[in-house]
Amino acid sequence: MKQFLLSLFATAPTVFAADGTGNWKATAEGPNGSMERTFTLQADGAKLTGETVSSVKFQDNEMKLNYKGKVVSKDEIKFTVDLNGNTIEWLAKRQ
Repeated sequence: MKQFLLSLFATAPTVFAADGTGNWKATAEGPNGSMERTFTLQADGAKLTGETVSSVKFQDNEMKLNYKGKVVSKDEIKFTVDLNGNTIEWLAKRQ
């Protein structure tokens, strides 16, 4: 299942959006241990949009997750996602 990522990087310079295009590998600590995910981002004006492929189920129902990101540096983005009332923080690094 593809989970779409729609995020505005308000704190990032406009120039960064073009440089942010590509693959980003992210890691996070979840309730069951370490997790990894790859985000594929594209520039859309002053923001980045994209997707990650995953399957998330809660009580046998698939869920769509919306990730929000903040640029930390030209090679790092911090994402957050709300998963059933719990916020999970991801740190993505440029691949």
